[in-house]
Amino acid sequence: MSSMSSVAGLSKYITTLPKTRFSVMGMILISFLIGSLSYLIDFVPNQSILGEILYGGVYGIVVFGITSIMSGALNQQVISGLHGINLKIKHSMFLSALSMTFLGIIIILGNIVSWFIHADIFLNSMLFGCVLIYGFNTLVFWTTSKVRFSIAAITGLIQPILILAMYTLITFLFIDTSFMGPIILQITLKAIVAAIIFVMAIYAFITIIASPFQKNLGIGVLDLLSLFIAHMNEGSNSLEGIFEPMSEAIDTMVTFISFKTEEGIKSLFISPSVHPGPLGDLGGSNMPTILANRFSHFTMVAHGPSTHDFNPIAVSEIDKIENTVKNGLSKVEYSPNASKFVRYNAEKANIGVQFFNEGMVILSTFAPEAVDDIEFGVGLTMMAQSRSKCNVKDSIIVDCHNSFEPESGEVLPGNAEVFHLIDVIDKIDANQDKSSIKVGCYENPMPTLDKQEGIGESGIKTMVIEVDGQRTAYVLFDSNNMEIGFRQEIIDAVRDMEIDEIEVMTTDTHTVNTLSRGYNPIGIAKRTEIIEYVKTSISEAIDDLEKVEVGTGTEKIKGLNTFGPNNSTELISTISSVVAVSKIIAPVLLITALLIVFIWIFFGGL
Repeated sequence: MSSMSSVAGLSKYITTLPKTRFSVMGMILISFLIGSLSYLIDFVPNQSILGEILYGGVYGIVVFGITSIMSGALNQQVISGLHGINLKIKHSMFLSALSMTFLGIIIILGNIVSWFIHADIFLNSMLFGCVLIYGFNTLVFWTTSKVRFSIAAITGLIQPILILAMYTLITFLFIDTSFMGPIILQITLKAIVAAIIFVMAIYAFITIIASPFQKNLGIGVLDLLSLFIAHMNEGSNSLEGIFEPMSEAIDTMVTFISFKTEEGIKSLFISPSVHPGPLGDLGGSNMPTILANRFSHFTMVAHGPSTHDFNPIAVSEIDKIENTVKNGLSKVEYSPNASKFVRYNAEKANIGVQFFNEGMVILSTFAPEAVDDIEFGVGLTMMAQSRSKCNVKDSIIVDCHNSFEPESGEVLPGNAEVFHLIDVIDKIDANQDKSSIKVGCYENPMPTLDKQEGIGESGIKTMVIEVDGQRTAYVLFDSNNMEIGFRQEIIDAVRDMEIDEIEVMTTDTHTVNTLSRGYNPIGIAKRTEIIEYVKTSISEAIDDLEKVEVGTGTEKIKGLNTFGPNNSTELISTISSVVAVSKIIAPVLLITALLIVFIWIFFGGL
């Protein structure tokens, strides 16, 4: 889990940038401050302080502010004109504002040093700052806009060239023309050499970190990063095209329970052994909602036994699940017979079991212990064992996914939890009395909550099943797991309601994983409000109770294109290793380049 956690946590660096007008106003204000502070540091006692502030401020706006605003507009036009992505005008203006601010800090520090050593290093400070923002802009354009290095390097020149050109023009027109020759020579030669040194260090760094991706996965790290940002900012699914060459076709299972009245199917409970990931709206991340919406009746899509290895590479792969379920529904045989809901436990494993016609459902949870996904092979073992033990045709295995902490581990073959599951299935009493069944349904998108609170598009879905006077609430949140302890808090909160049993589940949707937290389980915030939704959903489902017949099904999904066991692990480990190595390589390369550039500019003569 630690590897996945570190990768998912990278999403916290994707933030919403300010609108264009705020960046422009910020550049005007900050450039005024840069100029004013520079003049005040070099203050001549006989001059007016207010005059120095105003004169310096206007100088700062002209040299730094106007040129940076111009570069913000030009950068966006150049990148867009050359078919780059992601760089909207607000992004470009913010980048220019950030670069200008950084340059201003260096200039002011240079003025302070000049004041102490009684030597003018203003020009060298500005050159040093311009080289740094050139490298920074080049890095941003190259890594986020899906353009070639040469285009990024040329576009990165726009802001520093405009600033240096304006500085030279103002110096020529208003300050001193006697040193124009030396000034131009210094600017040109020092800037060219320093820029080449710094940008080559950036090129070397990116080349080093890109190598593992190309070698291990056959994909370009810059394409991956650019399209990932496009997805986070715009919802673009172009990133799925990167995944396609590394995909692996698998066969997996989908199981379901169908409840019908005389008018047709009333509700459908599906448990696909397909993982709703990787994140955002990519691949199968929104599968629980997309799949449920493909059916005209109330549909709950629970989390079947599967890990990130079984993430569909594209949204279109969900069609295969839909078609498989619909084909299976045509074969279902119905009867009015069902058993009561019964709980069993062994060590950490806890299950809730209910028999429907010739099938059964097993709701599996390790709460209050924290455990993540149940691997498909473990799920198959549970299916086979329960079918044999209980003499049923179908066994619907559900990973309730309702007890989370950041380092929760998956349930993999060889883990102690696997044997706990085997032991608890052995305890199931297959000789349960069966009676007629009633079902009531209710769904609510939970409009007052959103992804920030860990709530996906489908909100909450509740199905109350009544058998022989016992009412059991199946509560499903469209969320990626549940904060540890919140499940029990919900169970305690509904004890006085007209139900006898309840199990709380999450779909494990990864659409909520696009925020500051790499993982975003329900229950971190607004627990009281969420519990009220649960209570309302149970009451509404009870009011909807009516007699039904029930049938179950198990179908094989063939040729589902997923990340696959090898590529999924390879992707996560490659990203994790690159992040770890970058923490060492980046400082070494960039600090070395900075030192060389610093020495060249400040002590290189000319």
